Amino acid sequence: MATRRESAAQTLPGLRETVRAARPRPTTGEPVADSDPVAQVLVDTPLAHLDRPFDYAVPGSMANDAVPGARVKVRFAGKSLGGFVLGRSAHTDHTGTLSQIQRVVSPEPVLRSAVAELAGLLAERYAGTRSDVVRLAVPPRHATTERQPSAPEDPLELDVASATGLWSGYPAADAFLSHLAGGGSPRAVWSALPGEAWPRLLAAAAALTLAGGRGSLLVVPDRRDVARLDSALRELLGTGHHVVLTAGAGPARRYREFLAVSRGTRRIVVGTRAAAFAPVHDLGLVAIWDDGDDLHAEPRAPYPHAREVLLSRAHLERSATLVGGFARTVEAQQLLTTGWAHEIAAPRDALRAAVRVSVAGATDHELDRDPMARATRVPRQVYDAIGAGLERGPVLLQTPRRGYAPSLACERCRTPARCAVCTGPLAVSGPAVPPACRWCGVVEESWACHHCGHRGLRAPVVGERRTAEELGRAFASVPVVASGGDHVVETVRDRPAIVVSTPGAEPVAERGYAAVVLLDTWLTLARADLRTDEEALRRWLGAAGLVGPGGQVVAVGDPAHPALQALVRWDSAGFARREAEARSEAHLPPASRLATITGDPGAVDDALTLLDQPRGTEVLGPVELGDGESRLVVRSPRAQAAALSLALGEVQRLRSSRKLDPVRIQVDPPAL
Repeated sequence: MATRRESAAQTLPGLRETVRAARPRPTTGEPVADSDPVAQVLVDTPLAHLDRPFDYAVPGSMANDAVPGARVKVRFAGKSLGGFVLGRSAHTDHTGTLSQIQRVVSPEPVLRSAVAELAGLLAERYAGTRSDVVRLAVPPRHATTERQPSAPEDPLELDVASATGLWSGYPAADAFLSHLAGGGSPRAVWSALPGEAWPRLLAAAAALTLAGGRGSLLVVPDRRDVARLDSALRELLGTGHHVVLTAGAGPARRYREFLAVSRGTRRIVVGTRAAAFAPVHDLGLVAIWDDGDDLHAEPRAPYPHAREVLLSRAHLERSATLVGGFARTVEAQQLLTTGWAHEIAAPRDALRAAVRVSVAGATDHELDRDPMARATRVPRQVYDAIGAGLERGPVLLQTPRRGYAPSLACERCRTPARCAVCTGPLAVSGPAVPPACRWCGVVEESWACHHCGHRGLRAPVVGERRTAEELGRAFASVPVVASGGDHVVETVRDRPAIVVSTPGAEPVAERGYAAVVLLDTWLTLARADLRTDEEALRRWLGAAGLVGPGGQVVAVGDPAHPALQALVRWDSAGFARREAEARSEAHLPPASRLATITGDPGAVDDALTLLDQPRGTEVLGPVELGDGESRLVVRSPRAQAAALSLALGEVQRLRSSRKLDPVRIQVDPPAL
């Protein structure tokens, strides 16, 4: 190395000045760290145009604590802000004076490099910021919990043959599991049999992955599914091998479980959508159950979907992937169509033996027995199925509306009943309760129809509590259980009972239901949404999947509807293929990338002006949404998907730097 006494000819021109400029120059008198004195810090700021790492000098007193992944405080734009250290280096590209890190909040490396890389990838895909993604990935610090050590992992005791045998009903599972246990990265889409104890199968896959020396990440829609999967893992592996990560666990417990994963003392994680970011060491398997459930969609910016988070992690960390459910989404079908994943499904004869599905009034014989089978809400065939099922065990009835009578109409002219104060819809919350407005709460004890003057009311749609009341009178000797809304029942015993539930609130029967009845299917199909038919089939299959061996499923609706026909055949795969083809023709996801821009009309117009549209981009709208907001839809061909996300991200950065009015950008929203 050249010294000051050496002649300038012995060094390259300008080399000394370049080296000096690259050395960090702190603003205080405290000396910097001897080794890697420059830290790249991701500052927690909502400003999109500042969404990048910034170099800070590391004081010598913090050299051992400011490790990659640690929380720090830095001076940024005149404020003291939090951030995470992404890395350390010896030099900086910044030619000015570096500010020093103010303090290390905690030396605990809670942001692993793989999760930081994932945050950058998702921020780019969803046109958001890395700070927003990191906020979803790392829970708030709990100092008392952080000072406690994490218990070591217990020795693994696993009967590999028994765990593999749980998947014996699926011929293609053997190759998947053997590849998984051997350290490979197979990818599969799994269609579960009706009545399948799916938590046990997911637990077996995670156990085999752990036996191979790698970790697993299992994501399910809600806390009830988490409890079932937690119980299955305890039964198979005992305690000391997995953790549960849910927002409802409380700050201390959630952070304790997170630290156990971050420190590597637990390598199996079970949780809801936030658990998709868990820093599992040596990640070998990511799995998601029922990926069509809207609970997997994050409601906070940048609105990532748990399925896409896990698929991105599988790509970055080269782990195995398992997408499972009773129903198959169009996105899961796309994974099969492109060859990215393989199918795991049971043979058709096993499906036929597992369940019998029918639609009331579908045949001439049934119409001869009950001419009103397609007109009444609960036809005779349903009563027969309930009666036969009660001889063997509990019977489940799914109805799409919760409450008692969520909507009312005039008994004579069928005009919807409205509040005299705010014109809101009237509803009845229980028997012998006067109607009240669902908007302002005003009780209408002396309501009269404004159209014909009649005072009588009827309920065109009834909820699960009214349904339970009616069935309780028809089957007076049988207990009736209602599950929905704020009162969700977890499980029911294996004895005769009628269970009335809303979609997603169905209790689990110990040995499965003897019969499942799907009421008001027309109402489920009446939703004005891109995924109406797909979501309807998913809800029906979710309820029908709780049936016991040899059980019966009866649906009340139009037997010619494609979704009900797919239910009868238990053919969600074929339905997903046809739905994917229809969406491809209509240029809808997943065949294209679609984004919405929502906000003040002027702000939306500014965003459109700033958008550098990729080739083939279509702009739909804007459309007025009410409350002073409008929405614009932008879509691009699948080949230009990444380019559209980058362009939308640039819109956010330009808007932020120019201090324009904010807009909300959602890429591939779950609903329109």
